[in-house]
Amino acid sequence: MPAGAGRLVAVVVTHNRLDKLKATLARLLESPADELAAVVVADNASSDGTGAWLAAQEDPRLDICTSGTNRGGAGGFEMGMRRAMEAHDPDWLAVMDDDGRPAPGGLRAFHDLPAHRQGGAAWDSAWDAVAAAVYFPDGRICEMNRPSRNPFWHAREFLRTLFGGGRSGFHVQPSDYEGPGMQIDVTSFVGFFISAAAVRRIGYPDPELFIYGDDGLYTLGLTKAGGRIGFEPSVRFEHDLSTFQAKDAGQAKQDAAQRGRFIPLWKAYYYHRNLLLLYRMAAGWLFWPALLVVLPKWLLKTRQHGGSRRIFLRLMAHAVRDGLLRRTAVSHQRVLQLSGEG
Repeated sequence: MPAGAGRLVAVVVTHNRLDKLKATLARLLESPADELAAVVVADNASSDGTGAWLAAQEDPRLDICTSGTNRGGAGGFEMGMRRAMEAHDPDWLAVMDDDGRPAPGGLRAFHDLPAHRQGGAAWDSAWDAVAAAVYFPDGRICEMNRPSRNPFWHAREFLRTLFGGGRSGFHVQPSDYEGPGMQIDVTSFVGFFISAAAVRRIGYPDPELFIYGDDGLYTLGLTKAGGRIGFEPSVRFEHDLSTFQAKDAGQAKQDAAQRGRFIPLWKAYYYHRNLLLLYRMAAGWLFWPALLVVLPKWLLKTRQHGGSRRIFLRLMAHAVRDGLLRRTAVSHQRVLQLSGEG
């Protein structure tokens, strides 16, 4: 019989990181079948031996779906979540990248959430989705996976952000990681649990987003549609970013986007286009005055790209145009051409 939350199916998206994938699948499959019914691996056209290694695995809970081309994180999550819903009859999905995995006991903690709060009562979650508390393996809070509340919907967060709070103005605070849990509006796809009922209600991530912002748009869209997302500190995940050498590996993971550099350069297109889509959803009518502040800051990033400034500006112009027109049906090959790599 399934554990408290019912039939839980994990979705793992991977691309050319076999060592990370092996560690994540080993951790997931430590959980007994009553805690984790199946694991869908969405292989995004890996070329590092991932496909052959997966084909040799014998655990009956593994279900592999492979894309013929790299569809980016957004396409991988859409493919994997769709496969999980159609093939495994889940009550809940647990979504993660190949370098994100539950901490030991993390899935058990998810199943125990309402019972812990209600003194052993039956599992009946008030949430439509749950965001885990994500840490680096060394125990530090993983900044890039810190959930947030939309400052345009909440006065406290709006004022805190307006008066210099930066990211901490609207993200959950470090002290919240020791708290009882709280409602949030936006989170990442590392340690994200969503009920099958919510997926049926709002559908799947937009695969045309490719990378950047697909998780933010999806989770904020769920909130906007009336769904309730809970940040639950007792459910812990690890994000293994050990291959990044910067002191703050979370910032390195973002390809230095906050500092203005994009490597490879084509990522600048997706980052800025998708961020415009997210800002528009978050801000409503305030999007247009906010744009007057955002665009000049983005243009300053040109200084970070040296001899590639013309290409960066071309990518930026297309990103802004497509973001304002809400155009996501732009092929990755076209983006590579704009960057000079196609």
